[in-house]
Amino acid sequence: MKNCDVIIGGGGMVGMSLAIALAKGGLDVVVADPVPQSAATDAKFDGRVCALAYASVRMFQALGVWEHLAPLAQPINDILVTDAKLGSEPSPFSLHFDAAEAHTDALGHIVENRHTRTGLFAVANTLSNLSFVAPAALTNLEYEGAAVVATLANGERCKARLAVAADGRPSPMRELMGLSIVSWSYAQWGIVATVEHEKPHNGVAYEHFLPSGPFAILPMTGNRSSLVWTEKDKIAPAMMKLDAEGFDAEIARRFGSHLGKATAAGPRWSYPLNFHLARSYVKPRFALAGDSAHGIHPIAGQGFNLGLKDAAALSQIILDAARLGLDIGSLDTLRKYERWRRFDSLVMAFAMDGLNRLFSNDVAPLRLLRDLGMGLVDAVGPARRFFMRHAGGDIGKLPRLMKGEAA
Repeated sequence: MKNCDVIIGGGGMVGMSLAIALAKGGLDVVVADPVPQSAATDAKFDGRVCALAYASVRMFQALGVWEHLAPLAQPINDILVTDAKLGSEPSPFSLHFDAAEAHTDALGHIVENRHTRTGLFAVANTLSNLSFVAPAALTNLEYEGAAVVATLANGERCKARLAVAADGRPSPMRELMGLSIVSWSYAQWGIVATVEHEKPHNGVAYEHFLPSGPFAILPMTGNRSSLVWTEKDKIAPAMMKLDAEGFDAEIARRFGSHLGKATAAGPRWSYPLNFHLARSYVKPRFALAGDSAHGIHPIAGQGFNLGLKDAAALSQIILDAARLGLDIGSLDTLRKYERWRRFDSLVMAFAMDGLNRLFSNDVAPLRLLRDLGMGLVDAVGPARRFFMRHAGGDIGKLPRLMKGEAA
């Protein structure tokens, strides 16, 4: 049986970020994941991108990950938010965020998930007190005195003072430990594809609201963009079955001509959109982080940033307790994390839920209200700058990592 301080079920981007922060703080960490490292970094495994807020970039700089990502990251110089019916001209009321006004080099960075995983593994592989075990999902947890004993799918067992579930939205470990969730479906699907286009995007990200849901165009390196297309669940399967010519035609209807001819490159992905929030984040010697704790609508691309805040806050609380000689798995210690993160996650989750419900319809009075609201925010400098800071993850009580400091 292995012995460690913390075992993490789930070696995705949040789980590995947490593991690196804890290991750099001096704890012995084991990460168990069903997907081997070589598969997790393959382009065919996950073709999505994440919009890293500048607070998240500071965290990756503090962890030594950013040096691996910087050459592969596309800065977001501007964000343009518009509203329109399909096939119609955008509303004259729009919202424009400018990095220069925010006094930052970029409003965020777009990084392909495979590159983020590669960067995380590059750092993790240098840490002798961090072990990555795969393919081997964490399948069971049992209490044994002042510890938990974890059983892995490959038969190995590990004794730890704390177990963390970072195993995604379905989270088998959350279910095993009896932490319930509040959840509902949006009757929408997300369609993701990489698009190549003739003209440069100049680092501009577009969020175009259509009656079926938001249609985001996120700038990638080169003349490429990531398309995050929200579609009604009754229509999305038919869109996914279109041939290349038909799919490109549907993109053109929504994409417009501002970047010239646009063509989907590589595979497409689709997944149902839903909401969930854990009623509790912790039990003795057990905590949730990332998507296992909360799943929000991708309308503003904040899901991964929210998970990174979990990792930053949890690592800070655990390491502070360890430095004081306290029990890192005690309920008193873990409830500090829950109090810090659950309210923030709840506010963000319901804000994204409200935005989606406000914009994903074609009700004339609501359309007028939201368009006037965008125009008002765009016209009022302090309001506009507040929303830019919020998008950058720079609002509220920030963990040390998100200030660019060591955990």
